[in-house]
Amino acid sequence: MHIGLVGLGKMGNNMRARLRKNGIEVTGYDANPNVSDVATLADLAAALPSPRIVWVMVPSGPITTGVVENLGEVLEEGDLIIEGGNSRFTDDFKHAGMLVTKGINYLDVGVSGGIWGLENGYGLMVGGSAEHVEYAMPIFDALRPEGPRAEGFVHVGETGSGHYAKMVHNGIEYALMQAWGEGYELLAARSDIIKDVTGTFKAWQRGTVVRSWLLELLVVALEQDPKFDDIKGYVEDSGEGRWTVEEALNLAVPVPTISASIFSRFVSRQDDSPAMKAVAALRNQFGGHSVRKD
Repeated sequence: MHIGLVGLGKMGNNMRARLRKNGIEVTGYDANPNVSDVATLADLAAALPSPRIVWVMVPSGPITTGVVENLGEVLEEGDLIIEGGNSRFTDDFKHAGMLVTKGINYLDVGVSGGIWGLENGYGLMVGGSAEHVEYAMPIFDALRPEGPRAEGFVHVGETGSGHYAKMVHNGIEYALMQAWGEGYELLAARSDIIKDVTGTFKAWQRGTVVRSWLLELLVVALEQDPKFDDIKGYVEDSGEGRWTVEEALNLAVPVPTISASIFSRFVSRQDDSPAMKAVAALRNQFGGHSVRKD
């Protein structure tokens, strides 16, 4: 199978490498000519066999919408666009609606795995028709972790459902990271009796009910900088957490833990909190997100 990939940043470039490693031919396009395989989207379309598949992996919002619009001008009836960025699920309705009149098909995919996806594989949450999902399945199989298909892949439902699932996933992620950050601050606050904070977290990695990948990443971060001296306790929010709370408000679903984790990020922009230093370190570990240095 031969596909196009638009967007070769931290995620897209690693995805291109994993796809190629697993037997998928990839022609990539990026605005940065140093990483791009072709010069224009038109060149990308010309390089692909019909019916074409183009995966879009660019920042959500107007940039994604612009790429989808531009692809709509160079692709043809029967081609398929897979939108894998962190888009709001409501944008999928707009994007699919833009393409349907041209006969171009559309799937939305929530992608999780961060900068570790190249090595470990990506968790994939897909929205769209079963026919198009099955057609693109070799791509999903190449990207997801090795093992049973049910692990790391789900066809969630119709258009928008993939990004909706990813939105909720990231809302949960916000809350989990906040809990780890607060636990770190409590341990670090009792230096009179707690002599090995890093070792405490490391001991929890095996046999305990709180063992997790986030815990493993926190241990890595602590081993690199035990007191987070080089990290400012300032944490950005990338959108999905806010969207999760907004959706919960619309549906009258209580999400107090997720809500509190988002407001804590706002607090981090006012005070240099030890807990938020830990959250900032975790975001850097799993996603390569930048941190502010003291």
